[in-house]
Amino acid sequence: MYRKILIPVENSPNDQVILSHIQQLASLTGAKLILICVAHGWVARNFDQLKLRESEEMRRDREYLMALCADLQNRGFEAEYILAYGEPSDEIIKIAREHEVDLIAMTTHGHRFISDLLYGSVSHDVRHAVDIPVLLLRAKR
Repeated sequence: MYRKILIPVENSPNDQVILSHIQQLASLTGAKLILICVAHGWVARNFDQLKLRESEEMRRDREYLMALCADLQNRGFEAEYILAYGEPSDEIIKIAREHEVDLIAMTTHGHRFISDLLYGSVSHDVRHAVDIPVLLLRAKR
């Protein structure tokens, strides 16, 4: 069924919502888990072009991904992580295609119309740009 599952995380308590759900699914399917966190601060968005040093945001996100990945591996899952830089929806879509994942599993914050217009919606952009299933779980308030 699923061989590779991409799991966007945001370095927040909301990540546990999707991670606990996906661990059950991965146990049933034997899928490889690919964690992605997209640093999107000013330094991250200009990191490559301006040859900048890694920001504190980027360091924290990398450490967080390493810890999550190690925990999943200790639980017996095949897991890897990717720290990407830039616009979250663009990077998630790009990585999903590059790694030929079968499923993207992510949380949604359940914004409503005005909030989505003001802030945009990563989950909305991702689900409309890919041809694979996208599992959305609402983050806890």
